[in-house]
Amino acid sequence: MSILRFKTNINCGNCLRSVTPFLNREPDIEKWQVDLEHPDRVLTVEGEMGSSLVTDLLKEAGFSGELLT
Repeated sequence: MSILRFKTNINCGNCLRSVTPFLNREPDIEKWQVDLEHPDRVLTVEGEMGSSLVTDLLKEAGFSGELLT
């Protein structure tokens, strides 16, 4: 299992509700969470997926994500 972290523009509870169906429907994502207290609104994703899959899902939901190294 890999753990990826992304800087996002998900900044509130309504944003979380908007992105949830997109991330939850992907079977390769086992667990995810967004730290709304962090200035970069860090999304942490665990599972067997690549970073491009996550950024594509974020775009589809209307958000952006930049992989943190």
